[in-house]
Amino acid sequence: MSKSINSTCAKRSPWAWVPTLYFAQGLPYIAVMTLSVIMYKRLGVSNTDIALYTGWLYLPWVIKPFWSPFVDIISTKRQWVIIMQWFVAIAFAGIAFALPVQFFFSLTLAVFWLVAFVSSTHDIAADGYYMLALTEHEQSFYVGIRSTFYRIASVAGQGALVVVAGCIEESTGDIPFAWGVVFFVLSAMFLFFAVYHSWALPKVEIRNTKRNYTFNDVTKEFVRIFVAFFRKKQAGLAILFMLLYRLPEAQLIKLINPFLLDANSIGGLGLSTSEVGIVYGTVGIIGLTAGGIIGGILAAKKGLHYWLKPMAWSMSLTCLTFVYLSWASEPSLLTINTCVFIEQFGYGFGFTAYMLYLIYFSEGEFSTAHYSICTGFMALGMMLPGMAAGWIQETIGYRYFFIWTMICCIATIGVTYLLKINPEFGKKY
Repeated sequence: MSKSINSTCAKRSPWAWVPTLYFAQGLPYIAVMTLSVIMYKRLGVSNTDIALYTGWLYLPWVIKPFWSPFVDIISTKRQWVIIMQWFVAIAFAGIAFALPVQFFFSLTLAVFWLVAFVSSTHDIAADGYYMLALTEHEQSFYVGIRSTFYRIASVAGQGALVVVAGCIEESTGDIPFAWGVVFFVLSAMFLFFAVYHSWALPKVEIRNTKRNYTFNDVTKEFVRIFVAFFRKKQAGLAILFMLLYRLPEAQLIKLINPFLLDANSIGGLGLSTSEVGIVYGTVGIIGLTAGGIIGGILAAKKGLHYWLKPMAWSMSLTCLTFVYLSWASEPSLLTINTCVFIEQFGYGFGFTAYMLYLIYFSEGEFSTAHYSICTGFMALGMMLPGMAAGWIQETIGYRYFFIWTMICCIATIGVTYLLKINPEFGKKY
């Protein structure tokens, strides 16, 4: 297992690596969860197949608690970060090369799954390195910086790169080539990150030369951690909350981009790839970020108990914007941007309560490990509904699909009324 040494031994400023590390953490997730959906839609894959097969890509994030201890035991987190970035660079290049072939769908899906596995491992190592390399005071100071650059990665991935793909599509008429360029750009970026972080990440860990942990030791600790998790008060309700709170959004997120891209004749809005990059990848991300910031500020004043139900209502009611867009007659681009901003703002605002509850439920002896388990349930709650979303939409159409998501909001709101939360948790004193 790796040990940390005093972070003051590392003379390099965290400004040299915190922004780039979390920018690099955000990009693969965006590529796997969002770029893949838009790309497959532009390449003619059906909504049913897109939602089903890209839904499986959540799996590495669902099961990452099972291998996270090995990242701590084997080698150093710094080395894990750098090696995973090399793997991501190679994998993105592989996607670019696979797009022109006849069986591109199955081949690129396999590589996307590899990217998802490597990215989730990179998340574990990067977050662990962050906690080792910085003092508690520095961790508090830079937490806003890391979140900001993660969001910038979202704008770059869902916004700028989609706009680039759209421009190349329009100028060349070659959709596989356009998306190949995007993934070559991503590959080049990760080559840079791997080389740069080899220099920029301070060596704040020393590796134990003694074998302190056997496989049996790790297995026993696993069992102890999981047993303690399921013995917590309201564990069943907590898991239900983790799985159901984002039930509407889990389905929406798989169909928003196809809805924006599909022609008016089949119920979509008929936007170009570049317009989608602006609407969802830029305006939407700004709304999501603003909602999250405001939600965090308000939750800090009166706590999770006070804001849980209002945030659940916010996340639910803003889904009405897509019901409106699906029934409106040729809405303007301004109207579409406004609706997407409102929906994403409501989601960001409501998601604050979700993340605070995960922290609340994880408190105790194994807080770090239990939080990791919670994020696994969080990913499972996105994975399962998302996989079925495409089939539901193609069966009943966009209009009734968005009405269905509103019905699912009953689960989001209902589960919040079952939880018992300490009224003092999250308040700022």
